[in-house]
Amino acid sequence: MSSNPAAKLTDEQYLAIERAAEFRSEFVNGEMFAMSGGTLRHALLQSNVFGELYGQLRGRGCTAFTSDMRVRVSATGMYTYPDVTVVCGKPQLADTHADTLLNPVVIFEVLSPSTEGYDRGLKFQSYRTLASLRDYILVDQSSVRIEHYTRGEADTWTLRDCQSIEDDLVIDSLGVTLALRRIYDGVEPPAA
Repeated sequence: MSSNPAAKLTDEQYLAIERAAEFRSEFVNGEMFAMSGGTLRHALLQSNVFGELYGQLRGRGCTAFTSDMRVRVSATGMYTYPDVTVVCGKPQLADTHADTLLNPVVIFEVLSPSTEGYDRGLKFQSYRTLASLRDYILVDQSSVRIEHYTRGEADTWTLRDCQSIEDDLVIDSLGVTLALRRIYDGVEPPAA
């Protein structure tokens, strides 16, 4: 992400600019950050996760969205485009434009070298303020590794670190199991 040096924007100003823009930007602390293009590995991982979820969630009251669906974190004023988002029940939307989700249950981010620190740090810190969020899942594109954070009692977060192609990612909040073999299907390891 790269910062556009400008005065602090309001949410309304950001949304007006964003809805008219040809490219997407996230919004943090009054600033817009242009989203960079992804790699083939990133796109494949995102597609594989979405595809696996789509098939397993059909008819179960939950819906998976791609990164076209913006998420607003009301407590912090952050607007983001997670790689894959899942909502269960009726989606709560910020306004009549129906383009900003307020109640995600599960969020997936595919880690990139340029955004990994942000995804693990400020973004996760902000996501944790979403009362609806039960699972935050980081998918590594440089190796077979998925870090699955689950919200427990007293607002504690537990990590399950999956590092084998033979592992399964079990998401209890959705009642689904995703095989890492299928998530990483067709994803070539990065060049050394």
